[in-house]
Amino acid sequence: MTAPDRSREGVIETDVPARLDRLPWSRFHTLVVVALGITWILDGLEVTLAGAVSGALKESPVLKFTNTEIGMAGAAYIAGAVLGAVFFGWLTDRLGRKKLFTITVLVYLTATAATAFSWNLWSFLAFRFLTGMGIGGEYTAINSTIQELIPARVRGWTDLVINGSFWVGAALGALGAIVLLDPAHIEPEHGWRLAFFIGAVLGLVILILRQWIPESPRWLISHGHHERAAAIVADIERRSGFIPPAGENLPPTRLRPRAATPLREVFRALFILHRERALVGLALMVSQAFFYNAIFFTYALILTDFYHVPSQAVGWFILPFAAGNFLGPLLIGRFFDTRGRRFMIAATYALSGLLLTGTGYLFWRDWLTASHLTLCWSVVFFFASAAASSAYLTVSETFPVEMRALAIAVFYAIGTGAGGIAGPWLFGILIDTGSRGSVFGGYLLGAALMLAAAVIAARFAVRAERQPLESVARPLNAVD
Repeated sequence: MTAPDRSREGVIETDVPARLDRLPWSRFHTLVVVALGITWILDGLEVTLAGAVSGALKESPVLKFTNTEIGMAGAAYIAGAVLGAVFFGWLTDRLGRKKLFTITVLVYLTATAATAFSWNLWSFLAFRFLTGMGIGGEYTAINSTIQELIPARVRGWTDLVINGSFWVGAALGALGAIVLLDPAHIEPEHGWRLAFFIGAVLGLVILILRQWIPESPRWLISHGHHERAAAIVADIERRSGFIPPAGENLPPTRLRPRAATPLREVFRALFILHRERALVGLALMVSQAFFYNAIFFTYALILTDFYHVPSQAVGWFILPFAAGNFLGPLLIGRFFDTRGRRFMIAATYALSGLLLTGTGYLFWRDWLTASHLTLCWSVVFFFASAAASSAYLTVSETFPVEMRALAIAVFYAIGTGAGGIAGPWLFGILIDTGSRGSVFGGYLLGAALMLAAAVIAARFAVRAERQPLESVARPLNAVD
C-alpha cells in the first residue's frame, strides 16, 4: 500500500483506485451486486404494480380513475423521482454514498405504505410523488457506488446486470398482482392496496443488506479520508483472499482533497469541459425514458382497452415481457466490455428503434393477438433494456468522482423529466382516443428518439471499456 505523500501542502498520492481495479472478482463483489441490485428490483416492483393495478384503480368504487388520471399517476411518480434524484444526488456527493442509502429507503418505505391508504386522486398522486423521490435518490447513490467499487474490466457488464435487475422486480410485481387482484382471493378494493405493501416489505430487506456495504474509497480519498479508504480496500482484499504480489507497483493518483466541489465548477465541467459527453448523456437518457415509460406505464391499458384482457390477468402478460428485459443485459452485457461502449450503445439503441417501429405497425394493422404483442415486446426490450441500462452506465462513468452522483441526477432529471413525464401522459391520451393509429404515432415518436440517440452515440460516445475511472474522467481536484 502506498502511504499518502504530503510533500506538497494539501496533496496526497494514493494507489487506492488502482488497488480496487486490480482485485479479482470475489464474494464481496457478488454481495455488492445483490445488495445494490435489489434497489432496481424495488423500482421494477413499484412500476409493475402501478401498471398492473391500473384496471383495478379504474374499477375502484373509491378512486374511479380514468385512463388520463392513471397516466397522471405515472407522471407524478416520475416527477418525484426527478426531484429526488437532484436533491439526494447533491447530498450524495457532499455527504457520501453510504449515508444516503438509509435516508432514501426510509422515504420510499413511508410513501409506498401510505399509498395503500389513498382516498382520492390527489392523495394518490402525492404518495406516488414521494415514493418516486425515494427511488430517484437511490438511482444516484447506487450508480455511483457501482462504478467506484467494481473492477474496470467488468464494470460495464456488472452495471448493466444490476440495472437490468429492475425486471426481476417487474416479474415479482406481476406475480403479486395476479394473486392480489384476483377477486376469488381478495376483495378487489383491498387487493390493489395490499399490493403496495409488497414494496414496503422489500424495502426493509434492503435496509438489512446495506449495513455491510462500505463507503466508496474513491469518495473518501477525494474528501481527504485516505486512511479510512485504505483500510476499506485492505479489508476487501482480506475478505476476498487476495494477496498482493511482492514488489507490486501500481499507478498512483495525486489529488488535493476538499470537503465539497463548488456548483459552478460542477456545471462548468458538465456543459463546457465535457459538453460532448453531456450531449451523449442527454440524448441517451431522454430517448430511453420516453421509450420505456410511455410503453410500460400504459401497457396494462393497451391490454385492457384494445384486447379486453381482465385486469387481474395482466400480470401473466408482464412475465414474458420482464424475462426479455432481464435477459438482454445479462446475455449481451459482456459485449459492452469487450466489443466496446460506442459500438454496443449505438447498436442496441438502433435495434430498439427499428423493432419498435415494426411492432407498432403490426399493432396498428391489428395483426397481433395480446399474446403475440407480448412476444414482440419481449424481443424489442431484450435490446432496449441493455440500451437503457447503458444510459446510466454512460452518465455515471464519464464524469469525475466529485460530481458523479449529481451528474447522474442532472441527466436523469432532464431526460426523465422530458421523456418520462411526457410519455405516460401522452400515451394515456392516445389510448383514450381508442385509435390504434394514434397509438402507433406515439410508437413512431419513441422509435425516432432512439434512432437519433444511436447516431449521437456512434459519433460521440466515450470508449470507456476496461479503463480506470480516473482515466475516463480525470478528477477535478487531480494534481499533475
